Amino acid sequence: MPERLLLVVVGAGIGGGVRYLIGLWAAERFGAAFPVGTLLINTSGSFVLAFLLAHIAARSGAGPELRLLLGTGFCGGYTTFSAFAAETLALVEGSQVLAATLNVLLNVALSQPDARAGVWLARLA
Repeated sequence: MPERLLLVVVGAGIGGGVRYLIGLWAAERFGAAFPVGTLLINTSGSFVLAFLLAHIAARSGAGPELRLLLGTGFCGGYTTFSAFAAETLALVEGSQVLAATLNVLLNVALSQPDARAGVWLARLA
């Protein structure tokens, strides 16, 4: 059990670090008026997690450790729908209802095709 927890902690730490760097990059590149970083993270995280799960499922040689490290750990630390919810609420409370609506629609609408693309690509690999 401690070894599996360590895999999750290591993966989550790396995923959280990558998420932080992408958030900084997006804020510098696109500004902070719209949460582009979280949009990029949520949509790419949906792709990566779906790809990993499909890829691991297709290869019986991959053990549960890989799923814990990459799926639960990395992707759990990388994606953050809690930030999505908080940022959307902040937009609403700032009377930016159109931006809040756009944020919800884009996150939901783009995550599903990205997840589907991840599964498709994993099946090709």
